[in-house]
Amino acid sequence: MAAIRLTPEDAELLHQARAAPSAVDLVSDDDRSVAADSWSIKSEYGSTLDDDQRNADAAEALSAGNLRAASDYSSDKDEIEADTEAVSSMLGLQSYWDSQYADELTNFREHGHVGEVWFGSEVMETVASWTKSLCSDVSQGQFPNQADNAKSQNVEQDFKFLDGWSVLDIGTGNGLLLQEFAKEGFSNLTGTDYSEGAIDLARSLAERNGFSNINFLVDDVLETKLEGKFQLIVDKGTLDAIGLHPDGPIKRIMYWESVSKLVASGGLLVITSCNSTKDELMQEVENFNQRTVGSAAEPESSDGTQRELPTFQYLSHVRTYPTFTFGGSVGSRVTTVAFLRK
Repeated sequence: MAAIRLTPEDAELLHQARAAPSAVDLVSDDDRSVAADSWSIKSEYGSTLDDDQRNADAAEALSAGNLRAASDYSSDKDEIEADTEAVSSMLGLQSYWDSQYADELTNFREHGHVGEVWFGSEVMETVASWTKSLCSDVSQGQFPNQADNAKSQNVEQDFKFLDGWSVLDIGTGNGLLLQEFAKEGFSNLTGTDYSEGAIDLARSLAERNGFSNINFLVDDVLETKLEGKFQLIVDKGTLDAIGLHPDGPIKRIMYWESVSKLVASGGLLVITSCNSTKDELMQEVENFNQRTVGSAAEPESSDGTQRELPTFQYLSHVRTYPTFTFGGSVGSRVTTVAFLRK
């Protein structure tokens, strides 16, 4: 595949990212306990924490970390914005996740706890069942624009179509999402994460719960060492975390370039996010497509044929998540969107 041509703005971002000091040097892990509050959908028990509880947890973490609460910055707007940016960016650092999963692995070994269930167990179940229904449609040559909850779909009862679906969960964390896919009948399952502690925890949980056939590997999606292609790639929160890195904009560009090489032609990419809306994800895909198609003419392959340009097409999104209305617009705290790799 030919290199992707960056816009002048993207090129400048890449230059700044390479010139800047390491993000690990910019933010101390001593403050990592505050970071979870910047990602609003998180629960150890599989449900969404209410605002009062999250604010209480944040206040406690701020106090424990010897940091000032937001109210203390009321006279200095610039300091407020700088502090908020620093806290938010910790969820984009590998050092944060390494420490997080080291703690969770210890808690699992000592108490059997599964750790945080980001977005909640109901979202995981919805993603797995809805995606299975979508895979069934695609296997039959149907490309829906109006897919709804999997409960309303007529999925093949023998599930033979699932044999052809190799699944990759990028940023798998504790691997619980892949366990939900296994319950739905998928069998060719791989989970990757750049945190070795996360992979150790995922393997331990899978073995305990009877899903020892799931393959877990240490791998960074932005610098992936994987060589194969997958019919289905799922991402629950990984793009969100990448966007919270101090170099988030350029790393998101790297994300799309890398993922486009991992999804097989005709395969699916299913992204679940709490930081981006459906329209924002669609726009990000369109930006990637424009960079790809707008690049220099694709060189011919060794057999003289034109090489394939990787692009994504919006396919469907989950419509069953609870919604709210604000400022005349309707939204949801979570969005799940599927794209077809062309």
